[in-house]
Amino acid sequence: MNDGSAAPLRRRVRGALAACAVSLLALTLTFVGACSKPPAPLPNDAYLWQRKWTPAVASALEQSRAFVQTWHVLAAEKDSKDDWTVVSPDWTALAAIHAPVSAVVRIDGQLDDLNTLPVARIVKLAADWKQHGIPLAAIEIDHDCATSRLAGYTRFLAALRAQLDPSVKLTITALPTWLDSPALDALLAQADESILQVHAVMNPVRGLFDPVQARAWLREFAPRTRRPWRVALPTYGSRVTWGDDGRVAGIESERPMLLANGSMQGVVHELVAQPEQISAFVARIERDALPGLKGIVWFRLPTDADERAWSLVTWRAVLTRAPLTSAIAADVRPSAQQPGLFDVSLVSGGNTDAPLPATVRTDASCAAADGINGYALDYDARGMLLRRVQPGLLRAGMRRDIGWLRCGEVDNKKVSVHVEP
Repeated sequence: MNDGSAAPLRRRVRGALAACAVSLLALTLTFVGACSKPPAPLPNDAYLWQRKWTPAVASALEQSRAFVQTWHVLAAEKDSKDDWTVVSPDWTALAAIHAPVSAVVRIDGQLDDLNTLPVARIVKLAADWKQHGIPLAAIEIDHDCATSRLAGYTRFLAALRAQLDPSVKLTITALPTWLDSPALDALLAQADESILQVHAVMNPVRGLFDPVQARAWLREFAPRTRRPWRVALPTYGSRVTWGDDGRVAGIESERPMLLANGSMQGVVHELVAQPEQISAFVARIERDALPGLKGIVWFRLPTDADERAWSLVTWRAVLTRAPLTSAIAADVRPSAQQPGLFDVSLVSGGNTDAPLPATVRTDASCAAADGINGYALDYDARGMLLRRVQPGLLRAGMRRDIGWLRCGEVDNKKVSVHVEP
């Protein structure tokens, strides 16, 4: 028997179901929208590794202050001979950026006796920096310790942490070679934060940076620490010299050539961090969203005087995740002093430093030529060319002379050069 009360009930049920469906749809759209959002960019920190604060360093610092969250500034070094050297920054320039600073103490990995590690000197160093009005956020220890000595290094960090001002964090750099050690967990527990270095940690034969290997190291490192951590990425290149015995004889990067045997003889290679490769790697790890990964620390702040680092234009483009564009063209100009002599150059456009082209060819009939700055004269079935003999980058907006041509008394318009892919 139907007394008419069922109809309102059905209407109320349908209304409740409709409201539930709307809520479920809104929740689904919110979830889908959240999943489709691009990952948030990782904050940028930077190493200021210069030992002498020249006007170029101060200028680069000022130009880059808007893009960097925390500056990691080289403050002191203890070398393998147990010598202690304090680096004096430009206090005025450093204070003017009004940004957090980590004072980095570099301790040579070849130091034999870890008991000589300078706890008292580091504590005093932190106090001195505060007296100069620097907003000191952390003391960072950069020690490429042998894996077998991690336990002793852990004891040093515990002693240092006990004496540091509680308002100053303790940060350390970490190496991928430590990942196989069970002592790593205790070491990382002593630091408030850590920075995993994934560049210049392999045999130079394998290059400066391997994105596949680096990503694997990051995934392996993430579950080893419960503290915040960052990854250090390169902005530079290195000149590596191999001796006749096949061993590394010297490495030149932010400082002049460091020779193992005092000899300049050997095979020389330029190892370069490619901006496009690094930019793609950053995008990939931002999508990975590894637990605990709080940012990137760039090594090192480029300056206009640093020939082995990216240009500031390129660095800013990578830091801001801007699309990278490059274009290198060859240019030939007649010499004002010697008729018939032409200078050959490469000119870079776009906002990124670009790899030097492998070949630059001339269509003119020239009696002589030669290459310079990483290029050498060569011939093939088509004639004369300049061939790259060392890899490198041409900075955005810059010109690089790579050779000359002697073409006799010819019309300047008939002398041309072009880059070959």
